[in-house]
Amino acid sequence: MTRHLARETALQMLFQVDLGQNEAGMTELTVEEAGLAPVYSDFSRQLFREAWQHKEELDSLVSDYCCQWELDRLANVDRNILRLAAYELKYQRETPAQVVINEAIELAKNFSTAESGAFINGILDNIRKAQALVERNAEL
Repeated sequence: MTRHLARETALQMLFQVDLGQNEAGMTELTVEEAGLAPVYSDFSRQLFREAWQHKEELDSLVSDYCCQWELDRLANVDRNILRLAAYELKYQRETPAQVVINEAIELAKNFSTAESGAFINGILDNIRKAQALVERNAEL
């Protein structure tokens, strides 16, 4: 459950920076307020920092699977859930893809609309499938 809270904290930081309410350095207060154990605070910081650093690449990846939706038209929270999960799917390979997707769905249920979970699930599942295809082709 604490990795879930770390993801939730990372989402809050992404949301704050994306809305322009905070600069990246200011988000440290969000981690401190979460009261996570050091290992989970570090995980949260890493998720935020890396997802934000790879934002353009992740946005492009998510846009490829948004079917008729422009990324800037998505709800801010959905956009940042997708960035966070896309980062984990692409770069944090030690976490199983299904866990990443389930965590993103839970974040959507808690912070977004009733329809967001299914929408996010569809996009992330397509990213997961594409990632698996790339990995299989690399092995050949």
